[in-house]
Amino acid sequence: MATYKEIHGVKVQYRDSDATAIEGDVWYNSSTGKLKMYASLGSWATGGALTTARASSGGAGTQTAALAFGGSTGSDVGINEGYDGSSWTELADLTTARQQLAGSGTQTAALAFGGSPALGIAESWDNSSWTEVGDLNTGRRYLGGLGTQTATLAVGGYAPSPGPMDENESWNGTAWTELADLNTGRYGPGVVGTSTAAIAFGGNKGGSPAFTGETETWDGSSWTEVADLNTIRAEIGGAGIQSAALAFGGTLPAVSATTEYWDGSSWTEVGDLATARKRLAVGGAGSATLALAIGGNTGSVSALAEEWSFSASVETVAFD
Repeated sequence: MATYKEIHGVKVQYRDSDATAIEGDVWYNSSTGKLKMYASLGSWATGGALTTARASSGGAGTQTAALAFGGSTGSDVGINEGYDGSSWTELADLTTARQQLAGSGTQTAALAFGGSPALGIAESWDNSSWTEVGDLNTGRRYLGGLGTQTATLAVGGYAPSPGPMDENESWNGTAWTELADLNTGRYGPGVVGTSTAAIAFGGNKGGSPAFTGETETWDGSSWTEVADLNTIRAEIGGAGIQSAALAFGGTLPAVSATTEYWDGSSWTEVGDLATARKRLAVGGAGSATLALAIGGNTGSVSALAEEWSFSASVETVAFD
């Protein structure tokens, strides 16, 4: 049997007190007779509720400075709200009311694009109003969006014909350009990162089985298949970057609270959402350590916002 040192390259520390530790450190505390480790534990906490409950919105920004725009309250809306870390404020509406759209950018400089039924419409936000800009080359709904207002990717999606789509387009602030397609066409994926370093996960690819956990990374020129999600699902929320991403909620087809963390090579299940839901704001706000889950559908449209954070703590290693 391999030793700890043979596996990790170092010995377990032997100490008479707990270390001022670095995440991942393992040591034996001789005074307590306990094997200890320093772990990061993530959890969701309730944030400020949206002014208007809705699902299938677009989203942009960070945990403390976010936008949620468009969506469905039972009918398509153009409602736009800004979040300051504690409460939401209504701002100027989208020019075109719609749901199942994507978003990118920040609270003060965002992009909204696509939407139901299969729209190519794109709008730019300047912190006071929305302005229509160049349309997507391929109109679609349930697409993923990521990036900045002037460097965005629009990934996957759905149109009544052909159904789930593998399209991938980039926006440079002036026009959309078709790029290399996803390996697996799908709608309702989580997509996070930048226009040159992204990750797409989950979604609905149609057929049987429809739901997928397939994950692909983007290097600016092509998509590469990597390790799948542990729980297959679509209409999923996401936040973070290519090497540190969070996937949360979705449908499988029942609504899900499952949250998984991507460390650049594999997915690990972490703390669930407090409330299971799908169709969260597309373009999840924040990072993998400070994320925001906005609205969605729990069986009915939701106003709930939840905030994700990591906290580090010393844990005793238990042996069963």
